[in-house]
Amino acid sequence: MEEKYMQRALELAEIGRGKVSPNPMVGCVIVHDGQIIGEGWHQIYGSWHAEVNAVNSVKDKSKLPESTVYVTLEPCAHFGKTPPCADLLVQHQVKKVVICNDDPFPLVAGKGIEKLKNAGIEVERGLLADKGRALNARFFTYVEQQRPYVILKWAETADGFITSENYAPVKISNELSHKLAHKWRSEEDAIMVGTNTARYDNPKLNVRQWQGARNPVRIVVDRQLRLEQSLHLFDNTQETLILNEISEQSEDKNTYIKVSFGDTFISNVMNELFKRKIQSVYVEGGTALLQSFIDAQGFDEIRVFRSAKQLYKGIAAPTLPKNVDIVEKQNLLGDELSIYKHR
Repeated sequence: MEEKYMQRALELAEIGRGKVSPNPMVGCVIVHDGQIIGEGWHQIYGSWHAEVNAVNSVKDKSKLPESTVYVTLEPCAHFGKTPPCADLLVQHQVKKVVICNDDPFPLVAGKGIEKLKNAGIEVERGLLADKGRALNARFFTYVEQQRPYVILKWAETADGFITSENYAPVKISNELSHKLAHKWRSEEDAIMVGTNTARYDNPKLNVRQWQGARNPVRIVVDRQLRLEQSLHLFDNTQETLILNEISEQSEDKNTYIKVSFGDTFISNVMNELFKRKIQSVYVEGGTALLQSFIDAQGFDEIRVFRSAKQLYKGIAAPTLPKNVDIVEKQNLLGDELSIYKHR
């Protein structure tokens, strides 16, 4: 019976995807006598947390001392942009709190649970914990491994090419796949491309096909700063990080970050992005950059669109590593989408 309430809390938390980073997605359900009397989720970064929204939605707050609170992450115990949620639950003397996942963030990390228990509130932990960790994989990766969560994405033809021989742009996947890719962009903190993709595709890397969503931070590799400034990536319409080995400066929304290239390039980049509180990176190409992440084992997911089209010759798609498991496969109006997770 309890699982259905936590499942509902997880569904509510999901609504915040792409809107709450660097905070985790959190959902909360309040149950009294077998009936849901309050619901809430963390809606946008800097706003009220899920527990506050759930408590505020309860019409008859006199029921709270006899209610059970189901929350997907340990209630916070510190003052950030909002007061501690653990204090709010203690204030209302709720009967019991069921928690999906403990919060590994150092300012919480058990302190919220301790506050609840010290106030005489019963606490249960670990309900649907695997689902909770999957929901907040980006947050847990960032806090526990001190790096962003990395998703690699590309589209390839039936004969294994990612673009034409001379890098001239070729439309491989269909409109539905393109729209889905823009939705994915809106869900991540940053989107990254290599030098050739920037030069020959001249991408905007925004979410124009997914209305109402925020644009990710753009990241481009330009080792020797040879890319033309007339490219869309430098148009100052959204924050852009330029990875290079020459310059360290900021110009409006463009920030030049000096990093060491070579064998440690991927780990160096991950360290830089971690310092900038970027929790997730969506890498769109090209082959050289994608393969460098694969070779360095610097990824968490790989998403591949495979089209029925053939190019016969061109730039080969990256080589899938052996240590991945396919977790999803579906047909999108003729395009085959495969999603892999790092084993």
